[in-house]
Amino acid sequence: MVIVEPNTCIRGCCRSESIPLHLPPSSYSLSSPIARGAESVVYEATLDGKKVAVKKPILSTSEDIDRFHKELQLLCNLDHPGIATLVAAHAKPPNYMFFFKFYESGNLAEKLHVQEWRASIDQSLTIIVQLAKALQFLHNLGIVHRDVKPANILLDENLCPHLADFGLAEYKKDLKQISYENWRSSGKPTGGFHKKNMVGTLLYMAPEILRKEIHTEKSDVFSFGVLINELLTGVVPYTDLRAEAQAHTVLEMNYTEQQLTAAVVSEGLRPILCSFDSGAPAGLLSLIQRCWDAYPEKRPSFGDIVLELDPILEHRKRVKQEENALAEPSISPHDRDITNHRVYQESINWFAKGAHFSRRASLGADSGMRTWLNSSNDPLAYYPALSWGSFATCGRRETMEDTHFLMPHLCNEKDIHVFGIFDGHRGSAAAEFSACALPGFLQTLGSTRSPSDALLEAFIKTDVAFRDELDFHRKSREIIQKDWHPGCTAVVALIIGNKLLVANAGDCRTIVCRTGGPCALSKDHVASCLEERERVIKAGGQVKWQVDTWRVGAAALQVTRSIGDDDLKPAVTAEPEITETILSLEDEYLVIASDGLWDVMDNAEVVSIIKDTVKEPGMCSKRLATEAAERGSKDNITVIVVFLRPVSTAERIY
Repeated sequence: MVIVEPNTCIRGCCRSESIPLHLPPSSYSLSSPIARGAESVVYEATLDGKKVAVKKPILSTSEDIDRFHKELQLLCNLDHPGIATLVAAHAKPPNYMFFFKFYESGNLAEKLHVQEWRASIDQSLTIIVQLAKALQFLHNLGIVHRDVKPANILLDENLCPHLADFGLAEYKKDLKQISYENWRSSGKPTGGFHKKNMVGTLLYMAPEILRKEIHTEKSDVFSFGVLINELLTGVVPYTDLRAEAQAHTVLEMNYTEQQLTAAVVSEGLRPILCSFDSGAPAGLLSLIQRCWDAYPEKRPSFGDIVLELDPILEHRKRVKQEENALAEPSISPHDRDITNHRVYQESINWFAKGAHFSRRASLGADSGMRTWLNSSNDPLAYYPALSWGSFATCGRRETMEDTHFLMPHLCNEKDIHVFGIFDGHRGSAAAEFSACALPGFLQTLGSTRSPSDALLEAFIKTDVAFRDELDFHRKSREIIQKDWHPGCTAVVALIIGNKLLVANAGDCRTIVCRTGGPCALSKDHVASCLEERERVIKAGGQVKWQVDTWRVGAAALQVTRSIGDDDLKPAVTAEPEITETILSLEDEYLVIASDGLWDVMDNAEVVSIIKDTVKEPGMCSKRLATEAAERGSKDNITVIVVFLRPVSTAERIY
């Protein structure tokens, strides 16, 4: 990137020797949003042909613009391998933006709670040490981050952490004045904690901040302790604790904001500490407890933390090396072959395979999507105002085979939205591949097909592409099992203006709440349905009664439509059934979910539960999934909730 002098912001207060601060429009292009917050939107983008992430702050007031310049000044002075890399900025109107290096593995919160990733103790220790060193570097510069949490930790392809989001960061010397100003103004806290004078995220806030005292470096230490405990346990802080008075608020389903604040400050409440049985070193568990001590002066500095962690990490490395040296001679050739097969099969990144097809298919697709909008461009028509959220959990399964995607602005068209869930069986490969590939096929077909035809063909093309890819790996690598035939059911909801199309293949399900009651937009494709049984038999498939229900073929599948399952084609077709609906003011929200939810809950119960839950789509999604798990659902559970009209502040909070 060429730096054009003078390399300053429009005010002249921000300057850098190495980071361009104003970019020609031709050098970058923004694609779809990948994250949203109270104060900014993050986009996937390209800059000089390279993939980047663009943070675009929401600048509503002059104070917001002041904060942008303050954050830019700070970022220009940060150069550390554990801090997200700023590669460029645009610091002139009308577009104020930060351009960051793109981190392929997303943020730690998504990794833990959406992908259900569980780090080994060695992986956790590596992340903890690197993050501690980044915060030590920050504090040595006199900077307090003030919002340390998993959502602000970005992971690269090697799962190394990079601290991000410095919108609330301040120099320690300025914090006293900042706090004084906060008490006089409303402030804009993040993470759903909308309390005057407080910034940060409630789950990770130190007691002194909740008492309205000034942030210090030790406040970051408290947040760090809560974060690393969450990394080790995989549990969102406090969600596994029960309050006597149950209340469904934006803070999960147990404590209200007021109850949690009081309990943390007055009762010494902390998240449940990671168990020693997890394999976490005793020294690390002791460190967590000292990090979240009620008294800031008793918490260690990050210099002390790094000194404590480095020996623990080195000890773990030595133990690992010794274990490997002892174990190697005892592995038989047969066991080694089995291990090699498993390692190879698991090493195939089906997300990446699907993403390759998506990129290849979607080239030049933008213009085609507009024809869908133009065909339904009625200026008097009702258009929904969308908000959405999702939650996924393993349920009672050992592994996660569900995958989903949220594309609120397909091809950057603000009135085209698409959401999908893929429920894998016989492995997660088909679901992972389809979640990336199908949106690309859908986009490229937009220029030549009606929305309904495009959905139909996108399912078929995804199925063919996945089975071809699987066949390629079988032929090129004999180590892949010949009898491995993964598949997935799929449901995709496409919203174009006021038109809703739902394409379903299998037993995922979509409902809309209309005038207070559920209305089914899809039907289950299972062998217990006479119509589906007859279709399978007519296509040459076999259906038998086994144990408790009708099942298809030797694989004994209950579903009769899916992507993949190449040993059961063409009887188990990938062709979806598609319904079309015109949305109106009577429609409140959509619920899209895998069968892990519907196995234990009917449509009316889903609507009833949402009625009694705060009207925030992410919260509704999590409550439904958690309730299904508590009812004993034996399957993975993925839920997407899409609200179709604005929700008042009162409905969101109470």
